[in-house]
Amino acid sequence: MTVEFGVKRAIETDIRAGAKLIRFHFHDCFVQGCDGSVLLEDPPGFETELNGLGNLGIQGIEIIDAIKAAVEIECPGVVSCADILAQASKDSVDVQGGPSWRVLYGRRDSRTANKTGADNLPSPFENLDPLVKKFADVGLNETDLVALSGAHTFGRSRCVFFSGRLSNFSGSGQPDPTLDPTYRQELLSACTSQDTRVNFDPTTPDKFDKNYFTNLRANKGLLQSDQVLHSTQGAKTVEIVRLMALKQETFFRQFRLSMIKMGNIKPLTGSQGEIRRNCRRVNDLGSETGHDVM
Repeated sequence: MTVEFGVKRAIETDIRAGAKLIRFHFHDCFVQGCDGSVLLEDPPGFETELNGLGNLGIQGIEIIDAIKAAVEIECPGVVSCADILAQASKDSVDVQGGPSWRVLYGRRDSRTANKTGADNLPSPFENLDPLVKKFADVGLNETDLVALSGAHTFGRSRCVFFSGRLSNFSGSGQPDPTLDPTYRQELLSACTSQDTRVNFDPTTPDKFDKNYFTNLRANKGLLQSDQVLHSTQGAKTVEIVRLMALKQETFFRQFRLSMIKMGNIKPLTGSQGEIRRNCRRVNDLGSETGHDVM
């Protein structure tokens, strides 16, 4: 309940808070597993993942700080930052109209980070094949790729991450042919600068629903990495998008399963790692590292 209260409070003051929290959990799990490494600012002997190319502009660590502080008051040294990311992601979806699921606990926090891994996170500029490979590398399949991409049903993106689709796609001198012309004009008008933020979902931008997939079928995916899920001829993902656009419960059911699956990528458990007291810092060596909760 402490985490849920913190998430609700954050969303009340910043409607983008939920999307920020899910992005942190996603980027954490894809780099050396769900171990809270993405939150470390100065891991001893390592460069922070926050400087990785995949984490440029990532926001919301102050939300995690506030939740962690509240959790430490209730049960000091018990709940890891990695577990907080998993629970906060679930609560973010739940609060904004999406599905709910039972979060499995017991992850512990790493004392290391992997900037190289953060440099190679799935990119908004990628075509389908490299996206499929990056998901497969962490044990996720095409169905997981489509379902988890559905988290772009809420949140915003800076124009710098899709402006290349608007007028000179891949150096062609033309816009991306898979981008709806009317939607393109709306984006051109909205992007007054590269740092302008635009809704991922132009229809229900702050609600967690299936409209992300409806948009893809109308060639209104915001990022290249979104639209390729539907516009890559002969790809398995095209039919998966169709099914999730057809019935919201199909999306919700698979999203639950894929979030649980992603949350189980190479966790540290037992005596591995530690339970950080401050999510941005490793604990001092020799200090209490917390208790296993499993």
